[in-house]
Amino acid sequence: MMRMYLFLAPLLLLPGFARADQAADAAQCQQAAGSFLAGTVTKGPTFKGSNERIQGVFLSHTHLTLQADDGTSYDVAIDNVFANGYQRNKAAVPAPLNSIKVGDKLEVCGQPFPGGIHWVHTDCGVTPTADKPNGFVRTVDAGGMAGDNLEANQTWCKLWPN
Repeated sequence: MMRMYLFLAPLLLLPGFARADQAADAAQCQQAAGSFLAGTVTKGPTFKGSNERIQGVFLSHTHLTLQADDGTSYDVAIDNVFANGYQRNKAAVPAPLNSIKVGDKLEVCGQPFPGGIHWVHTDCGVTPTADKPNGFVRTVDAGGMAGDNLEANQTWCKLWPN
């Protein structure tokens, strides 16, 4: 029996055998006052500009469609200013959101709205609440492991004083 464990143990380290612990990620999201959603990108990302601005910074979004495991599709509205590669007022999907492709697996944590989810970004260190969770957008690799939060940039948190 011990030989079998020693033989199988290295297989757990190979891509394809590891699986994201979605239950732990969902619990982390719940602790951050958010709602968790995991699925496959079926459309996007696309840039959506806005005339709304704070201190001269336009509040644009990136949208994509995520199909959950139950087959339901959701609009994911992502605030561009929190993307790690955001460039002020650039009318394009910022990096690394521009690397997301149809077929990619994502985990998102945020605030649901009818037909989708938003507020999938950092809370800038403020205590999270249901209407302002400490959200995230993470790609899930082929081995099932979720990466870093693509919406963790805190450069522009100063636009929303605590």
